[in-house]
Amino acid sequence: QVQLVESGGGLVQAGGSLRLSCAASTRTFSSNAMGWFRQIPGQEREFVAAISGSGGFRNYADSLKGRFTISRDNAKNTLYLQMNILKPEDTAAYYCAARRLAAIATRGESYDYWGQGTQVTVSE
Repeated sequence: QVQLVESGGGLVQAGGSLRLSCAASTRTFSSNAMGWFRQIPGQEREFVAAISGSGGFRNYADSLKGRFTISRDNAKNTLYLQMNILKPEDTAAYYCAARRLAAIATRGESYDYWGQGTQVTVSE
């Protein structure tokens, strides 16, 4: 069982930056591919970014490339999402997720564990 706790969300003006963190309670963090997803109430969950267990492979939603960066620190069992040049349309609840496998995945159905989410609100 892997427990995930996100932090770092909040209110930011358009053009600003935020860094989300996800702390994982597991002894085998480097064996877990990790991902970030987001969801707006009433809409489907959206893939944001994913990273392999080693950190050597990364994948991003096409619309977010260049603004968002996913990274991980396996020594600290922590996943990060650096979000720059934020836009009002980035407003959503952001969730981190973990796979039992180290291989990267972009579909939510491929993930086994989910955090409770952290809200990001970008004002005009």
